[in-house]
Amino acid sequence: MLPEILSRPFLTAVWRDLAILNFAVDPTVLRPLVPAGTELDRWQGVTLVSMVGFRFCDTRMLGAPIPGHGHFTEVNLRFYVRRRAEVGGWRRGVVFVRELVPRRAVALVARWCYGEPYTAVPMRHTVDLAGADRGVAGRVAYEWETGGRWHRLAVETRGVPALPPADSEAGFIAEHYWGYTARRGGRTAEYRVAHPAWRVWQAEGAELDCDGAALYGPRFTECLTAAPRSAFLAEGSAVEVHRGRRIA
Repeated sequence: MLPEILSRPFLTAVWRDLAILNFAVDPTVLRPLVPAGTELDRWQGVTLVSMVGFRFCDTRMLGAPIPGHGHFTEVNLRFYVRRRAEVGGWRRGVVFVRELVPRRAVALVARWCYGEPYTAVPMRHTVDLAGADRGVAGRVAYEWETGGRWHRLAVETRGVPALPPADSEAGFIAEHYWGYTARRGGRTAEYRVAHPAWRVWQAEGAELDCDGAALYGPRFTECLTAAPRSAFLAEGSAVEVHRGRRIA
């Protein structure tokens, strides 16, 4: 068995209420950001980026709670890659363009431990899912303040949550269990994120109001100002984030 699969998780948490908006993007936009040793992972030939907002709950480092930092929100822009490992075949993972959190200490630790592009900004969220398990319409919204204004990501649910088929777009988006980060000297770090499959609600409506050019660079303006290709809300679960390691 692989050593990293046996390793003790570095960070554990419960991720809840993942609002996920997906956009088609020209692959030439992402190629400069693809870490060495990986390649773009496509859904039925389409290259995707996702805006994701969610809640961290009961966050622990090496099993110990983090006083004042156990519960917070995150919004990130990510895309999808894969790597052929020497053992086990393809590993499907994500690369983060930028991750926003409301705690400066969280951003500092994530940058130091994983090299991830975290930034601390004021944030707030609204979750109204009472009865959503029974099909009552629900709504989740995440907001963050940069550039002198508030930005917003929101999803309205319909129906009841269900596990998405593995060969569906929602299945493709939700089931990536590795993270990849470009490091200095052209190297790449890889880390494992373990969690069970998530039930998802389909979106009745989705909203993204943000200055994509200011936050992520002008290369993302076109795709993030278009209508989302798809959107859904994942209920989330307990997760384990393992230590990163350099890959050849």
